[in-house]
Amino acid sequence: MRADDTTDDPVETEGLARRLDRPMGVLGLVFVLVVLGQSLAREPWLVTSLTVAGWVCWAVFVAEFAVRAYRAPSQRRFWGRNWWQLLFLALPFLRFARALTLLRTARIGGVLSAAVRGSRSAGRLLSSRIGWLTAVSGVVVLGSSQLLYVVGAYDTYGPALHGAALATVTGEPLATDHGLARFLEVALAVWSVAVFATLAGALGAYFLERRSAEPPVRA
Repeated sequence: MRADDTTDDPVETEGLARRLDRPMGVLGLVFVLVVLGQSLAREPWLVTSLTVAGWVCWAVFVAEFAVRAYRAPSQRRFWGRNWWQLLFLALPFLRFARALTLLRTARIGGVLSAAVRGSRSAGRLLSSRIGWLTAVSGVVVLGSSQLLYVVGAYDTYGPALHGAALATVTGEPLATDHGLARFLEVALAVWSVAVFATLAGALGAYFLERRSAEPPVRA
């Protein structure tokens, strides 16, 4: 046995991962909404409640990651594939910093982390390509609109959500000259093209399959 391997049965480890997929996927989508609520909440009790909910979700994510790391058959392979997740798990702790720049970085990091977590959760929960694409597009809209609002590209969240939705669906430019907005509008335009191409390919494959299933017409 190699030094980087554990004594756990790989089959048992994979079974545990599959059992965790659905509940962790649901929690990841809930976390996206919690982070959105944190950006918009103004009432003290609501801010406190969402903050506690966010930290509870984060604690569950950390625990799940630690369990997967401990039970991984190959530690070297696990860390080689998942090291980047540590960055997203560590970002919330920047909120304890007093520097305004670090606080803003933490908020941006929280939004990015929620978007990544939500996208991975959609992949865990949905096997259909169209369903997955729809769910991820929703996460992209929420994540990009939160980023635009957090960095100050828009004064209110409504226009940020509207602009991000249009840019994601149609590739329309964002109505702001903010530097991040210029980058996001290009990224969202590329995403809209990818969505259109995927939908066109799926529809084409559906009609071809339906046509091939029809019995041939005799002369």
